[in-house]
Amino acid sequence: MSLSSEQLFVRSPVIVLVESKNENLRSGLAQCIAEMVAAQLFNERGGNQIKAIYGAVTIGTIWQFLKLEGNVVSIDLSEYYIKDIKRILGILYGAIAQSKP
Repeated sequence: MSLSSEQLFVRSPVIVLVESKNENLRSGLAQCIAEMVAAQLFNERGGNQIKAIYGAVTIGTIWQFLKLEGNVVSIDLSEYYIKDIKRILGILYGAIAQSKP
């Protein structure tokens, strides 16, 4: 997800990344963190200093969320189930709302 009004091409600032895995949430954490660091660098090179980059790892029915601020990654140890879609969407909305200038 990006705050750019142009959505056909990825433009900075990128604020939320979602890594999808088949069966194991934990297997996607390192890859999602690498993507978040890449997004942070992409934003900086585009002249957009975004305070935090948010990430999520999902197997479709279960979601787990991450946050990158500077060099510190925070991992929400809770797992959110698709039956609570309002909460998942609320977390994603909160990430976008916090990233707007």
